[in-house]
Amino acid sequence: MHAQDGLADSFETHRDRLRMVAYRMLGSLSEADDAVQEAWLRLVRGNTDNVDNLGGWLTTVVSRICLDMLRSRESRREELAGHQLPDERPDPDQSGDPEQEALLVDSVGRALLIVLDRLGPAERVAFVLHDMFAVPFDEIAPIVDRSPATAKKLASRARGKVRGAPALPNVELVRQRRVVEAFLAASRAGDIDGVLTVLAPDVIRRADRAALPAGRPTEVRGARAVAEEIAAFGRNSRFAEPALVNGAVGIVVAPWGRLRLVLAVTVVGERITAYELIADPARLHQLDLTVLSPASL
Repeated sequence: MHAQDGLADSFETHRDRLRMVAYRMLGSLSEADDAVQEAWLRLVRGNTDNVDNLGGWLTTVVSRICLDMLRSRESRREELAGHQLPDERPDPDQSGDPEQEALLVDSVGRALLIVLDRLGPAERVAFVLHDMFAVPFDEIAPIVDRSPATAKKLASRARGKVRGAPALPNVELVRQRRVVEAFLAASRAGDIDGVLTVLAPDVIRRADRAALPAGRPTEVRGARAVAEEIAAFGRNSRFAEPALVNGAVGIVVAPWGRLRLVLAVTVVGERITAYELIADPARLHQLDLTVLSPASL
């Protein structure tokens, strides 16, 4: 009994880090907690007398559990290809602590969680372990069942997908981001006058049907008419974050870190001249979404 108490105490010293690793791999707090709990069960059942680095051993175990979960998730998606996808929003009653998950989403970044979800399972594990937790490739290799050189290529390929290739010079991205962030700030504050300052007088808002409640028009023209809609969008703007959308600065809306809506924004000078709300799953899947790099700050 005392030995297991000591093992539990040792495990608890690593729990928070394991949870962070699992959350970045899975993008779900409840699944991350399941992965960490499974690692504890394997620790209790296994023989760890010869384990010199318990933290490293547990990270390996959690990573393998997450990899299996990601592969199972990908398999389900392949089986559902061509069919209506289920709503993947977590049930608040089943998703643990909503406040804690909101903090985790903010700490990782909504855009990054969205892009990570588009990586293959082995790519995601290799990228998270190396780029986020500085695990060397010779330790990642057996987890993803590859050579160290191949594990390095997996992480590099993932890094390219995360960062993308901006279609515009950095100075233009900085300018676009400044305008988009001003739009978001005003939307979150419900500041219609602030929204109007970044909208061109003849701005056009377009949207696909999946992005709109019944009865709303798919196209609205004019700054005042568009700004009056912002009160409705403002409720969702707390879930929004700038990202690269097809190489230009746009907005992703991702409650719980799950992509629900993209705003493809057109910026000319210091004004938004048009934006399109995209929520149709097929269209969302076709978009090239990447994270804005620090160089674009």
